[in-house]
Amino acid sequence: MEDETGRRPYNSLRRVTQAKQTRAEIADAARRLFMSQGWAATTVRDVAREAGVAVPTVYAAYQNKAGLVWALADAADLAAGLPQTVDELEATTDPRRHLAVMAGYDRRLFERAGDLIALIRDAGRTEPDFADFYLTGRRQVGEHRAQVFATWPDGTLRPGLDVPTAVDIYAALCSIDVYTTLHTERSWSPDRIERWWSEALARELLSP
Repeated sequence: MEDETGRRPYNSLRRVTQAKQTRAEIADAARRLFMSQGWAATTVRDVAREAGVAVPTVYAAYQNKAGLVWALADAADLAAGLPQTVDELEATTDPRRHLAVMAGYDRRLFERAGDLIALIRDAGRTEPDFADFYLTGRRQVGEHRAQVFATWPDGTLRPGLDVPTAVDIYAALCSIDVYTTLHTERSWSPDRIERWWSEALARELLSP
């Protein structure tokens, strides 16, 4: 069946869907190559070949190699359930529950995108843009945690702790390095890491 202009229905939607699928395939190919052979050794031509598309298609979708990494980083936040995490934080005023929700998000992020986070951090040693991106991301995470802690009533934090110090302690406990050590070297399951983080954060941050 065709519309009055002679075009098949849904052609526009089909083109959008195909474009999104192509972008996803390019991103998946880029991630595989970045992880297997490193950021510096991977070229846009390599990504195009791996994805089965033309080089100009990669540039049209992501502009350059850095654009691919930015897109992967954004996708990692969504894959870890960032919108749902915000909803869960807003649904309670219990500080222990807040810490558990944030620990769950960190666990999912490191579980699903820890390799990408490490790649961005490592690439920052030679690529100033990546170093800035990584540090900006970590600062933003700290600011978000501070916003949550600032909603707690006076006396919630352990005596002697202020919000900036609480953010520092959280960052020291819930990091990609701690996750990697426990999961890869000590064979802890992600569930066990999340539970330990929740308990350790409550012990270290909250007043008895």
